[in-house]
Amino acid sequence: MASKHLIEYENASPEVRAVYDDIKATRQVEQVNNFWKALAQHPATLARTWSSLKEVMAPGALDPLTKELIYLAVSITNNCDYCMASHGAAARKAGMDEAMFGELMAVIGMANETNRLANGYRVPVDAALRDDDPGSAH
Repeated sequence: MASKHLIEYENASPEVRAVYDDIKATRQVEQVNNFWKALAQHPATLARTWSSLKEVMAPGALDPLTKELIYLAVSITNNCDYCMASHGAAARKAGMDEAMFGELMAVIGMANETNRLANGYRVPVDAALRDDDPGSAH
């Protein structure tokens, strides 16, 4: 179901405009994406989601490309068309090429297959792989 109520900048409240301005400045873009315009229907959700996303995707131990590849992989697994498009574009902007995308798709497919096999067979987790194993490397 498509959102019928995307809040454009000129129709936004000052609270929403402030978030839009931060999105544009942080991402160095002239327009905010439809995702944010849809969330603007509920300004508190818009502000909270933007704040969390900005924090999670900020520079850290993982480089920006790795973060986008992870986000893209989860979006593909969750079958979120919007997120696949958005984070696919962001990953390409961060340096993903076709070879990387091909490998990413292979890993996603393999992980989904082996996850389902492990769940279907109800494979018990090996003691050496458990976080609570005193002999593990954790």
